[in-house]
Amino acid sequence: MSSNRVATKSSTGKRLFQYAMIYKKPIILALTLLLLAASAELAGPFIAKRMIDRHILGVEQKWHEVAGKQDHAVEYRNKWYKREDYFKAGETLGPESRVLQVGKSFYFLNGPLASEKGERKVEDGKLMVVDPNTAATTAYPVAKLSKEELFRFYKPEIPGILKLGLLYLGLLLLVGLFTYGQQRLLQFSANRIVQRMRQDVFAHTQRLPVKYYDNLAAGQVVSRITNDTETIRELYVQVLAQFVNGIVYMIAVISALFMLNVRLALIALPIVPILFLWVILYRRFAVDFNRILRSKLSEINAMINESIQGMTIIQAFRRQKETMQEFDEMNDFHYKYQNKLLNLNSMTSHNLVNTIRNLLFTLVVWLFWGDNLGSAVTVGLLYAFIDYMNRMFSPIVGVVNQLSTLETARVSAERVFTLMDEEGTEVATGKIDRYKGEVIFKDVTFAYKEKEYVLKRVSFAASQGETVALVGHTGSGKSSILNLLFRFYDTNEGTIVVDGKDVRDIPKQHLRQHMGIVLQDPFLFTGTIASNVSLDNPEISREQVIQALKDVGAYDMFMQLPGGIDEPVIEKGSTLSAGQRQLISFARALAYNPAILILDEATASIDTETEAIIQQALDVLKRGRTTFVIAHRLSTIRQADQILVLDHGEIVERGNHDELLEQRGKYYAMYQLQQGTMLTAQP
Repeated sequence: MSSNRVATKSSTGKRLFQYAMIYKKPIILALTLLLLAASAELAGPFIAKRMIDRHILGVEQKWHEVAGKQDHAVEYRNKWYKREDYFKAGETLGPESRVLQVGKSFYFLNGPLASEKGERKVEDGKLMVVDPNTAATTAYPVAKLSKEELFRFYKPEIPGILKLGLLYLGLLLLVGLFTYGQQRLLQFSANRIVQRMRQDVFAHTQRLPVKYYDNLAAGQVVSRITNDTETIRELYVQVLAQFVNGIVYMIAVISALFMLNVRLALIALPIVPILFLWVILYRRFAVDFNRILRSKLSEINAMINESIQGMTIIQAFRRQKETMQEFDEMNDFHYKYQNKLLNLNSMTSHNLVNTIRNLLFTLVVWLFWGDNLGSAVTVGLLYAFIDYMNRMFSPIVGVVNQLSTLETARVSAERVFTLMDEEGTEVATGKIDRYKGEVIFKDVTFAYKEKEYVLKRVSFAASQGETVALVGHTGSGKSSILNLLFRFYDTNEGTIVVDGKDVRDIPKQHLRQHMGIVLQDPFLFTGTIASNVSLDNPEISREQVIQALKDVGAYDMFMQLPGGIDEPVIEKGSTLSAGQRQLISFARALAYNPAILILDEATASIDTETEAIIQQALDVLKRGRTTFVIAHRLSTIRQADQILVLDHGEIVERGNHDELLEQRGKYYAMYQLQQGTMLTAQP
């Protein structure tokens, strides 16, 4: 793995931790509740061990005759007996007796048992015990206990069993409460973290320069803001809880096992390094699969987004089959790697965990069967060991099953942070006074791609209140001039000056504060006609919105709609005509009262009648405002103060309409062609 990849992963993990620390109090509280829940739950096997060894199997311990009825004493055949572990220190022990189980029956032995080991069987009222070392048989006279007699020996243990049962029930209730609180707090924290992350990444998309989006599809950006951040949420909800739970359980269980039996604990100890290696091997393969899957999912989202936006063209040109084929190829590629990840998860999932667990149980049973661990291993101890191992393997299964989510979340976080690491421009606060709008271009050279210049040493000046028209063939550099004026891009060479100040010394937000633009393809947001004019700017009153619509001659037109200027506008204003959308866009620019107004083919989508209305409004609105107009229809710029004719990024002609016609150059040829007249050859 390259050093860059390692650095990226380290940075990603660190930044995920930093986001978590924003809400560290609920997270720490949640993890504390998780620790309490684990501690309460892990007390269960200790309770079960005591219940089995002391209260259930404890009946086979030594019993001693006592003088009469007393606490924990049992009457049998007119004599009273008490178990040895209930005698107080220094208390005299009477003759010894035993209660022994053989098969499903219990027998009373009036006397001591020479050896605890050996196979037992009862024949003709005698207990036969075969010594495992010498094969010698020892016989003991015994009496079979009836159910009523056996119950008497168990009766003193019932209060203890009930107390332990109630204690265990109480612990289960505490576990439930702690788990509920832990999950709720983690869910809350995760939702707030992802909410904050989405706010940050979306805010950063507003700071990114326009050129960043030239090579990145909108669907890919959307995927990072929505899908990738949602995947990160699972990291804080599921993965964090499972990993902390697994670590706590492993530490607690191994500690408990050492308290129970050191040799049993040593048998379970190798599980820790095995799990660690397991995680390393899994991540080695899973990270690449997840990176490919997340990238391909973004491409699919981008393709779907593009298809929906271009559905009219797709259907008009009968490209449904080809579009579907392209989607199928991307979908099949995603399916292929999804299956690769599925196979990896299947091989390293809980089935493998269960296999390891069963092998471990087999080893312990074999050792216990061979009695290699000694007589210290009681049934209760063995039960507690198996219970603890089950409790430890359960969170291990959870950890293993969350490895896929972990890697998916890390890759998603890496993609989100890569977007956030793109260099952006901080949003400038405050306002600047409205500038006059005097614009000067000085030897401006610019290229979108290195050495592919679209503007070459362009120079011109526009005074306050002037209208400057830019004309030329497609690709001549008209829109590039306006992109530079708005500082969507910066010049490679030369300077652009507004009111005597280099635009690079003016924050972009301040520069654009007093600029308005109307594009050839107007963009409308979901809302109303009025909200699309004001863009919900609280500084633009409803009266200003109405006045702007009146100035462009659109107010009466929109008031005829059912909702008037509050008529709903759906996405991109698809229910409005092209002319209506353009009028809203034009009113929007005017409502902001710009010092510099830019019209980029603003009348291209408007019919002749509507264009005439706008032209009348422009005569009033141009006063005191510098206006730049890009137009292919030369009839709309006849009144411009100066017209710049561009060709391959250079200004080849300049002047007003009449002056350019007199020159009989490119402008003259373009005008004559549009007017449908024949060009007159010049001597």
